[in-house]
Amino acid sequence: MKIGVVADTHGLFRPEVASALAGVERILHLGDVGNPSILKELEKIAPVTAIRGNIDREGPCSKLPETDVVLIGDRYVYMLHDLSTLHLDPVAGKFAAVLYGHTHRPDFYKRKGVLYFNPGSCGPRRFELPVTAGLLNVGERGDFEAQLVHLIAS
Repeated sequence: MKIGVVADTHGLFRPEVASALAGVERILHLGDVGNPSILKELEKIAPVTAIRGNIDREGPCSKLPETDVVLIGDRYVYMLHDLSTLHLDPVAGKFAAVLYGHTHRPDFYKRKGVLYFNPGSCGPRRFELPVTAGLLNVGERGDFEAQLVHLIAS
């Protein structure tokens, strides 16, 4: 199973996102959507679960939840925009992964068996940071593997 993971679109839907996420079963948007049309474009690829970020203050995007929990296979994933606002213990909560955005810096690592994954930003380029999206690959044993997809040349 392959899940698309995006964040920080800030109202820009890049055509490269569609090709990078082709074939995913689901898309998780980790906030700073910027425009509800982004979610409509992503829905053309696969079903979308989205949360709001700090720029989603008005309009339809302001009504998105601040956090969400999704079940992927038989494992729970916690979604939030800004990792610094995480106020729970993912290990105690039995989460397999914590997905977040906000920094525009792609990153992933494991801590105490929990995958932490920031797909970076696939919206407007910020400073010299790369423009990326993510894939969450789910293995046969239910293990999660994070993969970054660079959308445009640096």
